[in-house]
Amino acid sequence: MDIIVCLKQVPDLQQIRIKRETREPVLEGAPFVFGQFEKNALEAAVRLKEKHGGKVIALALGTPKLKENILEALAMGADEAVILTDPSFAGGGSANTAKILAAAIGKIGKFDLVLMGEGSADNYSGQVVGRLAELLDVPQITFVRELSVDGNRIRATRDLEEALEVVEAELPVVVSATSELNTPRLPPLTAILKASKKPLKTLTPADLGFTPDAPMVKTLSNLAPQQERKQVLFEGDADKAVDELVKALQKEGTL
Repeated sequence: MDIIVCLKQVPDLQQIRIKRETREPVLEGAPFVFGQFEKNALEAAVRLKEKHGGKVIALALGTPKLKENILEALAMGADEAVILTDPSFAGGGSANTAKILAAAIGKIGKFDLVLMGEGSADNYSGQVVGRLAELLDVPQITFVRELSVDGNRIRATRDLEEALEVVEAELPVVVSATSELNTPRLPPLTAILKASKKPLKTLTPADLGFTPDAPMVKTLSNLAPQQERKQVLFEGDADKAVDELVKALQKEGTL
């Protein structure tokens, strides 16, 4: 079973600071990571390989520092990796991302399953999965929280928030994972040491045979929500302070 897992390198949201004066995020110096959903997808791929055999290829898009991050995917169980780090690949929006991934998968060749996160941790557009499936001309199954393969068929449980839907499809297929699908493993030290010896290939625009289009989406602003503190202090007896707090909240319309 040949499985391709699509990974996106994003800034670690836990390490991003916000400028108090402008409410702008400070990305300089923030470390890069793979999002949680991508790790769920990778874990699912490795488990399927362990059960059915085959190969897992990690296909990752990001900055030149991606070579450092991809070692985590290899340590988690991917057999080899293909990375896309050319600056022209960045900032192109969902349409460009899907085209780039589709072209890279074309270079990789035969596949039975493409696994990816239901949305990236930074933009979370949720569009790449559908666009990629359309370009590859295969079915898509989204928001998957349970997954199994039997022969040439895949069975998945989709989380539709108010209901669960069970679907089946013939391979090949594109699947997007939710965080409920599994708990990604923490690779042991031995796996981390072996990761650097696994095959790693970098693809350029020339390798893919095209130059990505100019970005169709322009970010006009990216600001944190505006917050103002009332700085009201209630002192004295606890019961009295609670009553004053409730009255203040009622006056503000919060209660």
